[in-house]
Amino acid sequence: MSKFLIHNISELIQVRNEAPELLKGSEMAHLPGIRNAWLLIEDDKIIDFGNNEDLIPQHDEKIDAGGGMVFPAWCDSHTHIVYAGSRETEFVDKINGLSYEEIAKRGGGILNSAARLQQTSEDDLFNQALQRCHEIMSYGTGAVEIKSGYGLTVQDEIKMLRVIKRLKNAVPLEIKSTFLGAHAIPAAFRDTRSKYIDLIVNEMIPQVAEEKLADYVDVFCDKGFFTVEETDRILAAGVAQGLTPKIHANELDYSGGIQIGVKHGALSVDHLEFTGKDEIETLLNSSTMPTLLPSTAFFLRLHYPPAREMISAGLPVALATDYNPGSSPSGRMSFVLSLACIYLRMTPEEAINAATINSAYAMGLSSSHGSISKGKTASFFITKPIPSAAFLPYSFGSDLIKDVFIAGKKIMC
Repeated sequence: MSKFLIHNISELIQVRNEAPELLKGSEMAHLPGIRNAWLLIEDDKIIDFGNNEDLIPQHDEKIDAGGGMVFPAWCDSHTHIVYAGSRETEFVDKINGLSYEEIAKRGGGILNSAARLQQTSEDDLFNQALQRCHEIMSYGTGAVEIKSGYGLTVQDEIKMLRVIKRLKNAVPLEIKSTFLGAHAIPAAFRDTRSKYIDLIVNEMIPQVAEEKLADYVDVFCDKGFFTVEETDRILAAGVAQGLTPKIHANELDYSGGIQIGVKHGALSVDHLEFTGKDEIETLLNSSTMPTLLPSTAFFLRLHYPPAREMISAGLPVALATDYNPGSSPSGRMSFVLSLACIYLRMTPEEAINAATINSAYAMGLSSSHGSISKGKTASFFITKPIPSAAFLPYSFGSDLIKDVFIAGKKIMC
């Protein structure tokens, strides 16, 4: 076993001797750090840290941080990075005034991605997604959740999940897999949607469970997609097969998705642009993590979720990219933090906590990711010299990351 020391750190950010599972309300405003610090890694684990005035422990290798800051790697708890091709033509349609729902009704949106994916081989899908995994690692992401949902047939949903399984073995990223067969109703089932729900419940979920291809089950419970009743049935079927619920909710309207997610003990409910007092009250009485995706609201020109009200009420909040080809074609978590500060009125401390500790919780990774803590996975990034942690979301157009380490290994950015 080898030990290496990161030294000449201007500040070690998110240092927790005993890291909490999550941070709620006013707790999110506190971001602990150590100035003039060092960090000791053994194999793939953090084993010690301290100030330069402390006794520096023995080590086999020394790495100079160059006066930069060290942050725990981002945890991106909501992505769709297994997809075929891009959808920039729809980007132009949006510029010309079409709404997300109008594009979907014309065969665009999710159904467009599904048609492309169904014509793409597993190997080609894997190679495209592998490039995206390397991309997000270079941005400082060390853990990611990836959803299916662009297959919409038994064969193609399984194909997507097998690609995610291959990615787990191909990159050092910590990857969680989510089955999202209930992402949209395929055109072939438009007039017989109950038969598609039957297909998800009776064929897709059992095969996913049998092959152990997913950690979570998800449903797009929203206006124009899946109803509360359909969501209830799908989540119940997933839970019966050992899959933990997560849910897309309240992106386009007050859909009841938050309430049905909490009813089933969802680990997270995501999007939440339409969140009022009733939804906040429901979340306060749960262990479900509200996860906000501001780059989606930015790209689709939606109004933003009420993060300030949620935090003021005492809720935790997580942040994620929603990296996908149609509504958030970016996996850059630092930009998501910038949007959270600018449009959600979150402080930099709250945004960093939301993208590390709380987003780790939203993936069931509280014990291994999200903070600089002894025994946790050594996934972190070193910045170029910057004046403060707040400079990271402030300087939204700058490339500030110098080095990235995932599971104790330096990756090539």
